Amino acid sequence: MTLAGVRAGARVVARPDGRGGTALPVLDGEGPLALRRTRAAGPGARVMVVGAMSGPLGGDRFTLAARVEQGARLHVGSAAATIALPGQTGDEARYDVRLDVSDGGELYWLPQQLISAEGSDLYVTTRAELHAGARLVLREEQVLGRAGEQPGRLTSRLTVRIAGRTVLDQELACGPGAPGGWDGPAVLAGHRAVGQLVLVRPEFADEPPAARMLGECAALVPLAGPAALVSAVAPDALRLRRLLDAELERLEPLGR
Repeated sequence: MTLAGVRAGARVVARPDGRGGTALPVLDGEGPLALRRTRAAGPGARVMVVGAMSGPLGGDRFTLAARVEQGARLHVGSAAATIALPGQTGDEARYDVRLDVSDGGELYWLPQQLISAEGSDLYVTTRAELHAGARLVLREEQVLGRAGEQPGRLTSRLTVRIAGRTVLDQELACGPGAPGGWDGPAVLAGHRAVGQLVLVRPEFADEPPAARMLGECAALVPLAGPAALVSAVAPDALRLRRLLDAELERLEPLGR
């Protein structure tokens, strides 16, 4: 590592193996982004992101890309939470996730939480490009600070496009230096864990799930396309996960 920070990338491509399963012709990672194929229960492929180094630290630039081709099914998780830490330079770190799912492909993107440690500064972007007929389950969770500490600066942007049309594009900035009000009643209301669950299903075009509140701190809303969004805040990561998992099980009982 130099004072300029680490540059690292990882890439996975999933395609049908011709025998009813899913092959991974590309499974490459470097530096802190190691990819490991693990045992899958069904015909899909399962990959874990294993952090080989701490980070991202200030000044680091990470890129993680996944492509699912027609007829393939891919489940991506992570072995542990990602912790954004302060670096030697005080520069912003970046973590960019790029997802591409073809017509008839299916991607479950279910990493562990991203934790913003005190003194860190991270800008993370997740961009999902889906063809018509693609399926996606995407979970994103952020925790502001470890136990007993203040959060770092965290800016997160999530974009989902289906057949060239943007159905979701949202950005949230939290922590020191973020626009005022991020911790107020209109945004996090004092909570320290925030998460989203995006589901894209072709059948939602004809029968979208109905908008509804999920208790006091979460809501399900249909998007302008065959997709739905669950947004939630919670006092801690455990309660956030329980809430998102319960809604995922209701909407996708056989998918995980």
